[in-house]
Amino acid sequence: MQRRHFLTGTASLLATPQVLRAAQSSQAPFELMEHLRPKEVRVKKKYGFQPGQLVVVLASYHLYHMQDERNAVRYGVAIGQEGLNFEGRATIDRKVKWPSWRPTQDMIERNPAYAKYADGMPGGPNNPLGSRAMYLYQDGRDTLFRIHGTTAPQSIGTPSSNGCIRMVNDHIEALYEQVPLGTEVIVMSGSA
Repeated sequence: MQRRHFLTGTASLLATPQVLRAAQSSQAPFELMEHLRPKEVRVKKKYGFQPGQLVVVLASYHLYHMQDERNAVRYGVAIGQEGLNFEGRATIDRKVKWPSWRPTQDMIERNPAYAKYADGMPGGPNNPLGSRAMYLYQDGRDTLFRIHGTTAPQSIGTPSSNGCIRMVNDHIEALYEQVPLGTEVIVMSGSA
Protein backbone atom coordinates (compact mmCIF):
# COMPACT_ATOMS: atom_id res chain seq x y z
CA MET A 1 0.00 0.00 0.00
CA GLN A 2 1.40 3.39 -0.91
CA ARG A 3 1.76 5.91 1.90
CA ARG A 4 -0.48 8.47 0.13
CA HIS A 5 -3.33 5.89 -0.10
CA PHE A 6 -2.82 5.03 3.56
CA LEU A 7 -2.92 8.65 4.66
CA THR A 8 -5.92 9.51 2.48
CA GLY A 9 -7.88 6.46 3.60
CA THR A 10 -7.01 6.98 7.25
CA ALA A 11 -7.87 10.68 7.13
CA SER A 12 -11.30 9.96 5.67
CA LEU A 13 -11.87 7.17 8.20
CA LEU A 14 -10.94 9.36 11.14
CA ALA A 15 -12.97 12.31 9.88
CA THR A 16 -16.21 10.34 9.65
CA PRO A 17 -18.36 11.07 12.74
CA GLN A 18 -20.04 7.66 12.57
CA VAL A 19 -16.66 6.02 13.12
CA LEU A 20 -16.36 7.83 16.43
CA ARG A 21 -19.84 6.93 17.67
CA ALA A 22 -21.91 3.79 17.78
CA ALA A 23 -25.66 3.71 18.10
CA GLN A 24 -26.74 1.92 21.23
CA SER A 25 -30.02 0.33 20.12
CA SER A 26 -32.65 3.06 20.19
CA GLN A 27 -30.94 4.98 22.99
CA ALA A 28 -28.77 8.08 22.70
CA PRO A 29 -25.49 7.67 20.78
CA PHE A 30 -22.60 6.18 22.70
CA GLU A 31 -19.25 7.93 22.31
CA LEU A 32 -15.99 6.09 22.78
CA MET A 33 -13.24 7.39 25.03
CA GLU A 34 -10.48 9.11 23.05
CA HIS A 35 -7.92 6.29 23.42
CA LEU A 36 -10.38 3.75 21.96
CA ARG A 37 -11.16 5.74 18.80
CA PRO A 38 -9.50 4.82 15.48
CA LYS A 39 -6.14 6.49 15.20
CA GLU A 40 -3.04 6.25 13.01
CA VAL A 41 -0.10 5.23 15.22
CA ARG A 42 3.55 4.16 14.96
CA VAL A 43 4.47 0.68 16.15
CA LYS A 44 7.87 -0.41 17.45
CA LYS A 45 9.93 -1.91 14.64
CA LYS A 46 11.41 -4.58 16.94
CA TYR A 47 8.19 -6.63 16.74
CA GLY A 48 8.61 -7.23 13.01
CA PHE A 49 4.91 -6.93 12.16
CA GLN A 50 4.08 -7.12 8.47
CA PRO A 51 1.80 -4.95 6.31
CA GLY A 52 -1.80 -6.17 6.41
CA GLN A 53 -1.50 -8.12 9.66
CA LEU A 54 -3.98 -7.61 12.47
CA VAL A 55 -2.39 -7.42 15.90
CA VAL A 56 -4.57 -7.55 19.01
CA VAL A 57 -2.99 -6.42 22.30
CA LEU A 58 -5.20 -7.73 25.07
CA ALA A 59 -3.63 -5.65 27.87
CA SER A 60 -4.50 -2.33 26.19
CA TYR A 61 -7.78 -3.33 24.47
CA HIS A 62 -6.44 -2.41 21.03
CA LEU A 63 -6.42 -3.96 17.58
CA TYR A 64 -3.77 -2.70 15.15
CA HIS A 65 -4.25 -2.99 11.39
CA MET A 66 -0.69 -2.82 10.10
CA GLN A 67 -0.35 -0.53 7.08
CA ASP A 68 3.40 -1.10 6.76
CA GLU A 69 6.17 -2.27 9.13
CA ARG A 70 5.83 0.79 11.41
CA ASN A 71 2.41 2.37 10.83
CA ALA A 72 -0.98 1.04 11.83
CA VAL A 73 -4.56 2.10 12.36
CA ARG A 74 -5.42 1.36 15.98
CA TYR A 75 -8.96 0.50 17.12
CA GLY A 76 -10.39 -0.03 20.58
CA VAL A 77 -11.81 -3.50 21.25
CA ALA A 78 -13.49 -5.52 23.97
CA ILE A 79 -11.80 -8.79 24.85
CA GLY A 80 -12.71 -11.97 26.67
CA GLN A 81 -13.34 -12.24 30.35
CA GLU A 82 -10.44 -13.59 32.40
CA GLY A 83 -9.38 -17.01 31.23
CA LEU A 84 -11.43 -16.92 28.01
CA ASN A 85 -9.07 -15.16 25.59
CA PHE A 86 -7.41 -16.66 22.56
CA GLU A 87 -3.68 -15.93 22.32
CA GLY A 88 -1.36 -16.78 19.46
CA ARG A 89 -1.50 -16.67 15.66
CA ALA A 90 -4.41 -17.43 13.39
CA THR A 91 -5.70 -16.53 9.94
CA ILE A 92 -9.01 -15.10 8.83
CA ASP A 93 -10.43 -17.93 6.73
CA ARG A 94 -14.07 -16.83 6.72
CA LYS A 95 -15.85 -13.46 6.67
CA VAL A 96 -19.60 -12.93 7.02
CA LYS A 97 -21.89 -9.89 6.79
CA TRP A 98 -24.69 -9.97 9.38
CA PRO A 99 -23.53 -13.32 10.78
CA SER A 100 -25.75 -15.76 12.63
CA TRP A 101 -24.72 -16.73 16.15
CA ARG A 102 -24.83 -19.96 18.07
CA PRO A 103 -23.34 -20.16 21.58
CA THR A 104 -20.84 -22.92 22.26
CA GLN A 105 -21.64 -25.59 24.85
CA ASP A 106 -19.09 -23.98 27.19
CA MET A 107 -20.90 -20.64 26.88
CA ILE A 108 -24.22 -22.28 27.73
CA GLU A 109 -22.65 -23.96 30.77
CA ARG A 110 -21.28 -20.61 31.99
CA ASN A 111 -24.56 -18.82 31.27
CA PRO A 112 -27.63 -21.09 31.04
CA ALA A 113 -29.69 -18.18 29.59
CA TYR A 114 -27.83 -18.83 26.32
CA ALA A 115 -29.56 -22.23 26.02
CA LYS A 116 -32.50 -20.60 24.23
CA TYR A 117 -30.09 -19.82 21.36
CA ALA A 118 -28.64 -23.35 21.17
CA ASP A 119 -30.15 -23.77 17.69
CA GLY A 120 -28.75 -20.40 16.61
CA MET A 121 -29.83 -16.80 16.21
CA PRO A 122 -30.12 -15.31 12.72
CA GLY A 123 -28.03 -12.30 11.77
CA GLY A 124 -29.49 -8.85 12.27
CA PRO A 125 -29.30 -5.74 14.42
CA ASN A 126 -30.04 -7.66 17.66
CA ASN A 127 -27.47 -10.39 17.05
CA PRO A 128 -24.52 -10.16 19.50
CA LEU A 129 -22.00 -10.61 16.65
CA GLY A 130 -23.08 -7.29 15.19
CA SER A 131 -22.87 -6.40 11.52
CA ARG A 132 -19.70 -8.27 10.51
CA ALA A 133 -17.60 -11.20 11.68
CA MET A 134 -14.17 -12.46 10.71
CA TYR A 135 -13.50 -16.05 11.80
CA LEU A 136 -10.11 -17.09 13.20
CA TYR A 137 -8.63 -20.40 12.04
CA GLN A 138 -5.47 -22.34 12.85
CA ASP A 139 -4.23 -25.01 10.45
CA GLY A 140 -7.58 -24.97 8.63
CA ARG A 141 -9.61 -25.52 11.82
CA ASP A 142 -12.07 -23.02 13.26
CA THR A 143 -10.83 -21.78 16.66
CA LEU A 144 -14.40 -20.64 17.54
CA PHE A 145 -12.92 -17.17 18.17
CA ARG A 146 -14.02 -14.20 16.07
CA ILE A 147 -13.34 -10.54 15.48
CA HIS A 148 -16.85 -9.13 15.24
CA GLY A 149 -19.16 -6.19 15.77
CA THR A 150 -21.32 -5.77 18.84
CA THR A 151 -24.73 -4.67 20.07
CA ALA A 152 -22.97 -3.40 23.22
CA PRO A 153 -20.53 -0.67 22.12
CA GLN A 154 -20.17 0.41 25.75
CA SER A 155 -18.23 -2.84 26.29
CA ILE A 156 -15.31 -1.60 24.15
CA GLY A 157 -12.27 -1.24 26.40
CA THR A 158 -13.40 -3.96 28.82
CA PRO A 159 -12.92 -7.71 29.36
CA SER A 160 -16.55 -8.61 28.74
CA SER A 161 -16.86 -11.16 25.94
CA ASN A 162 -16.74 -14.94 25.92
CA GLY A 163 -13.31 -14.72 24.28
CA CYS A 164 -14.08 -13.03 20.98
CA ILE A 165 -12.71 -9.64 20.03
CA ARG A 166 -15.54 -7.10 19.75
CA MET A 167 -15.44 -3.88 17.77
CA VAL A 168 -17.88 -1.03 17.21
CA ASN A 169 -19.99 -1.98 14.17
CA ASP A 170 -18.79 1.01 12.11
CA HIS A 171 -15.18 0.03 12.82
CA ILE A 172 -15.56 -3.66 11.96
CA GLU A 173 -17.40 -2.69 8.78
CA ALA A 174 -14.49 -0.49 7.65
CA LEU A 175 -11.91 -3.12 8.61
CA TYR A 176 -13.91 -5.94 6.99
CA GLU A 177 -13.63 -4.24 3.59
CA GLN A 178 -9.85 -3.84 3.92
CA VAL A 179 -8.93 -7.29 5.23
CA PRO A 180 -8.79 -10.19 2.74
CA LEU A 181 -9.21 -13.86 3.54
CA GLY A 182 -5.92 -15.36 4.68
CA THR A 183 -4.91 -12.30 6.71
CA GLU A 184 -2.73 -13.22 9.67
CA VAL A 185 -3.96 -12.26 13.14
CA ILE A 186 -1.63 -12.10 16.13
CA VAL A 187 -3.26 -11.94 19.56
CA MET A 188 -0.85 -11.14 22.38
CA SER A 189 -1.07 -10.10 26.00
CA GLY A 190 1.86 -7.61 26.02
CA SER A 191 2.35 -4.26 24.31
CA ALA A 192 2.96 -3.23 20.70
